[in-house]
Amino acid sequence: MKIRIICVGKLKEKFYRDACQEYIKRLGPYAKIEIIELKDEKVPDNYSNEEIRRAVRREGDRILSRLGSGPAIALDLNGDMPDSVQFSDQIAGLMQNGSSTIDYIIGGSNGLSPEVLSACSRKISFSRMTFPHQLFRVMLLEQLYRAFKIMRGGTYHK
Repeated sequence: MKIRIICVGKLKEKFYRDACQEYIKRLGPYAKIEIIELKDEKVPDNYSNEEIRRAVRREGDRILSRLGSGPAIALDLNGDMPDSVQFSDQIAGLMQNGSSTIDYIIGGSNGLSPEVLSACSRKISFSRMTFPHQLFRVMLLEQLYRAFKIMRGGTYHK
């Protein structure tokens, strides 16, 4: 199984990078993890709605150019909110249906373009709360690790 995390922006803080590396290491026995970092668009401090739409569209074009042939899942505030067992079951279901690669999409601070959301087969949310996209990468990796432990009957989830 290969999981690609396509995300807008780079991790700047060492503690986020360290946490991601730890979960990537833990996921090693279960899946190959590929992180694809895309350039984020800078928006001026006193931005207009149109400037944000243009920036999100440019980020979206970069994301769309990197999508693979397997299922793409958007991390979106308005998506379904599975619990950890349901999240694990979703991954297991994709694997059973022959998916060898899953793309998870994390947008920038202004979200994902409608074109990216349309290209994704599923939209999920971990919470209705807003999180920094850098922290969210760590959260996604942790939930992926938890999902594989659930699939294998591990005790991590308890």
